[in-house]
This record gives sequence, structure tokens and C-alpha cells, in this order.
Amino acid sequence: MTGTAQGRESLPKNELNRAIGEADLRVLLMVLFHLTGERRWLEPPYQPKRDVKLIADEDAGLAPDIQQDIRDAAVALLSDPAVQPAVGDPGDDLMVELMSACLGEAVPPEYAPMMREEMGFRSRFINWTGSRPERNPGDLPVIIVGAGASGIALGANLEALGIPYVILEKNDEVGGTWYENTYPGCGVDTPNHAYSFSFGRPNRWSRYFAPQEELQAYMVRSADEAGVRPRIRFRTRVIQAGWSEANTCWRVMTDSGDEICGRALVSAIGQLSLPSMPPIDGAEDFDGPVFHSSQWPDGLDVTGKRVAVIGTGASSMQIVPTIADKVASLTVYQRNAQWARPIPRYHDPISDGGQWLLEHVPFYAAWFRFTMLWRYGDGLLPWLYKDPDWPHPERSLNRINDRHRREMTDHVIAELGERQDLLDKCLPAYPPYGKRILLDNGWYKAITRPNVELVTDDIDYIASDGVVAGGGTKRDTDLIVLATGFKVTLMAARLNITGRDGRVLADVWANDNPAAHLGITVPGFPNLFIMQGPNTGLGHGGSAIFQAECQARYIAGCLVRMIERSIAAIDVRQDVHDAYVRRVDAEHEKMIWTHPGMSTYYRNARGRVVSVMPWRLVDYWAMTHEPDFNEYHLTPRRRDDAMRVAGS
Repeated sequence: MTGTAQGRESLPKNELNRAIGEADLRVLLMVLFHLTGERRWLEPPYQPKRDVKLIADEDAGLAPDIQQDIRDAAVALLSDPAVQPAVGDPGDDLMVELMSACLGEAVPPEYAPMMREEMGFRSRFINWTGSRPERNPGDLPVIIVGAGASGIALGANLEALGIPYVILEKNDEVGGTWYENTYPGCGVDTPNHAYSFSFGRPNRWSRYFAPQEELQAYMVRSADEAGVRPRIRFRTRVIQAGWSEANTCWRVMTDSGDEICGRALVSAIGQLSLPSMPPIDGAEDFDGPVFHSSQWPDGLDVTGKRVAVIGTGASSMQIVPTIADKVASLTVYQRNAQWARPIPRYHDPISDGGQWLLEHVPFYAAWFRFTMLWRYGDGLLPWLYKDPDWPHPERSLNRINDRHRREMTDHVIAELGERQDLLDKCLPAYPPYGKRILLDNGWYKAITRPNVELVTDDIDYIASDGVVAGGGTKRDTDLIVLATGFKVTLMAARLNITGRDGRVLADVWANDNPAAHLGITVPGFPNLFIMQGPNTGLGHGGSAIFQAECQARYIAGCLVRMIERSIAAIDVRQDVHDAYVRRVDAEHEKMIWTHPGMSTYYRNARGRVVSVMPWRLVDYWAMTHEPDFNEYHLTPRRRDDAMRVAGS
């Protein structure tokens, strides 16, 4: 859980005062309410001011004397080990009031049940409706492909339920993208206290936006503590999977020649795991290393090297500022400029006092997590809709979007300083948020360095000793980094999956056009579930782990209901699937990603948005919270086809 019932260690009074002095007061006010039940902590003069910054000011906009009142009260309460919380789980109605008081703004009531789960007031896991069914060691497992965040989330759910499962992982460790991506500067672009599981111990993050090595360590710890690791077969790659109608099971072939049979098959490989390698002439003739950013060689030292980075997306924006002061020269090849948000305090560490509060003060970690989830949640989404009456569609799509453009433009101008000659290269022609928004991790400062060149000419070819662009200009290069993104549209189709009546998923999703009901199930593929599937990516905020937990609960819920109702297979109805896809497409037509002239990996070649979802996080949470079997064709279990819960 996220910290609603943590134990409390006694600290010397001066140490406690120091920790409380570093507290986020809006969070501390919620702690005071839980400990005392006194409503005065929700009312003037203790009401925080609204603050929309990702890392808000800890003083909550309160007057100094009011700040001291709050701290003094907290020290007095936390110094008394006999104090017990007056309020535990607040329930939905009080939760709305508490959230609104904490943020200094009205929070819609539909967020209460979602946030109660996210904050650990109640479990996100599905449960049996009655007593746990009889165990049968002969039952087939659920086969999960991928041991990244999604695989860990589902594994934790199934482990708690006692449903047998096996996870097939091609790497030799868990972590997925955080195991594979080790390039310089690699890190998360979502605040860590939101980019974390709702279950397990709160993690001790060193800063608000943690680097890759901390994220990978967190994935390892989470898998271990949830009991998932013993169920993982490492260094195992899926070659093909086929549905057996006669046995109502999936037969999965691995690269070792083994066949594994399972009652259900789950793709947890995500959208951002298969590198996109651009077809540049001459790459095979280059004398030095050429590699994708996700395949950064272990131990590579770029010091004193002449480096070329092709691409200016999220990976490039992290790599370039990290290596710019180490290399002899750095040439960045840009196809299109990207919008990037300034993030004050991006590198700020979590103070020692802040760490102690998160680890030992009841309810503090839960409410701290809430503030991060909220600020990086649904707030932006309303401003990503087109205003049909907006007079400047060439630069923005509504009044707020135009303000965002001005703010980001001003930031670019300020960061470039004396290098205003780079401005035309750095300002995108499309509206902000039309592509994945990036975080300025020192990018603009880096490209103004004398040893860095931003090239916007098309690349002609790669020579043996450099990159040729702009009709013949060669820049000498020692190594080339392809920061060119991933093949997003393949998703689960690259697992070579054949469903009912010989239906091949790659054919169903041909022409880069994947679609799935809730992004999870596809007609003709019984008991196949997809995590981080079509139209479940996040283009407006939120956390991929939040999405993974929504999908994990839905899948676990389907399995539980199948077991309880003696159902051997479920297959989503074609009309339900099609209706959902039409809703998704209709909603996207109103949004920025279908704005005229937009080009983004969110869309396929025909312009259809296939990657991100158009819904609020709270909408998707509600859609996936409880499976509706009226949406599925159901195959009853045969008398000899036991599908009871089993030990593994």
C-alpha cells in the first residue's frame, strides 16, 4: 500500500521539527485531519492555494504564521506514539471533500473511488465473490508474455488470487523498458510517486523524476516482493501462439522448442519495445558503431568522440544534454522540431526530511502520491479538443492551447539566449501537444554549446566515416546513435498469434491498424488479453503503470468470473468491439492528434489514431473496473474440462 497505515518511529524533537519543516503542507493538512478528525484543518485559514506546477511549492501558498500552526500541531501529534488515526478510509463523499481541500480546487466526485484505490485506502485487486474455489494442481496456467511493469502488475494480481500463471520473458531480468534502455540520461518523464504501483511498500526515490537505474531496481524489488519472480521463465522468447478450439486453450511455442499450454494468453510486451530502425543508405558500411538508443552498448565511453544522434524525440532529449559536455563534437539530425515543457525542479532530490515523512508518517505517502497523480493526470485533456470557431488553426486549436504555445515559445527564446539563430529550427509548426510532449532536460542549453550542431537537412546517406546530409555535406563521425523511436503499431501482433478458425492477429491488424475492445480483447481470439494495447497509451498525462493496473484488474476479473461461473472461454462480440472502436475514433476526431497537418507516431499511415486513448484516466478506470460478460460470447466448461484455481 502507499502509506495509510505505516508504523511510526520516534525521533528526537529537533529531528522531527526538521522533517516537518520540509513537509508539503497541503499533504500535512490531510495527515492532521486523519489523525484528529477535526474539520478545522479543512477550513480557512488552513486552505491551500491552488498550484498547478508539477512540483508544487511546499508552503501551499499559506501565510507564515499559518504554516507554523500546521507544523506545530503535526510535531505535537507525531511526538505522541499513543495517537491513533481518527479517520481511516474516508469513503467517497468525504474523499471528495478532502481532495478538494488538499488541492484548493473542486474535484469531481467520480475521482473518489479511483483515488481511494490508488492511495491504498482500499485494494485495487479484484477478489472472489465467495470463498476461494477448490485448488486443482492439474489446471493450466495463464501465460503472460513480458515481465515489465504490466507483467508484474498482472502477476501480482494473480498471485494474490492463487490463479496459476507463468511469465515468459526474453531478457534475463524483469523490468522491460527499464531493463533494456540504459542510454545516458535515461529516466522517467512522470513523477515517480505517480509512476509506481498501488501495491507494495512505497519506494525510496532519490528525486521526483528518477533515473533508469532506480526504476529498474524498483521493478526488481516489486517483482520479488509480490512473489512474481518464481513464476518467470527468463531468456524465453515466444515464437508463435495458437488457439486450440478442441481443448479451449492456447498452445505457445518458445525459441527453445518447448510448447506451453495455457487457459489464457496475455501480451504484456507493450507498445514501445520494438526499435524502429530507419532505412538509411550506407549504414552497414559505417566503420564505427551504429546502434538504436534502446541498445546502448554496455560500458561505451563517448568521451572525446565525434557523435551523431539521429532523431530528436524523448530519448534524444535525454541523451544529448547528458553527453554534450563529454564528447568532442555532437551532431543532432532533426526531422521535425518538438515541443518541450520546462519542468522546474526536475533534478531536485527528495530531502532527508521528506524521505522520513514518506516512510514513517501515516497517510503522508498516500496524499503525496495523490497530489502527483492529480497534477499529472486529466487536467490537460479538456484543452486538447479543437475549437471549431478558433481563428488560428494553423498555430493552435483553442485559446488555452494558444497560451501554451506562447509560454513554450517564450521558454525556447529564453533558453537559447544569444543563439537566436537556432530559433527557427527549434519552434515546431504544429500546435503544442500535437505530438508527445517532451520535458526540457537542458536540451536547449545543450544545443547552444559550441561543440553541438543541430542539423535539419535531410540525411542523404551514411559514409564509412560520417553522415552526409543536405545534398553532400559530410560531418565526420565516430559513432551513430539512432534515437528513432519504436514500431508502435505492431504491439501483440508480433507474437505470431493465431486465433479461432485460423484467424491471424497480424492480418486482422494489417496496414498498421490495430484495434481492441478497451484496448484489451479482440474478436476471434478467445482468452487473449492485451496490456498497453491499441488506444491505451497516454497522450495527455498520467502513468503507464496506472494503465497497467487498470488492465491487470480487468483481466484478473475476467479470469475470476470464468472460474466462478465454469466458463472455459470468452470471446468479445464483434458488434461490441466495433462500437467501442467507433467511439474511440469519433472522440479522436475532435482532438488535437487529428488536427490538419499533424504527423505523429500516435497515428497510422491512414491518419487513424491507434496508440493513445481519448478518455480521461478516471473514465478508463471505470470502463475496466468490472468486466461485463454481456459483451462476450461465452463457452461453458465441459464436465471434463476443469478450470478451477490451482497451485503452481
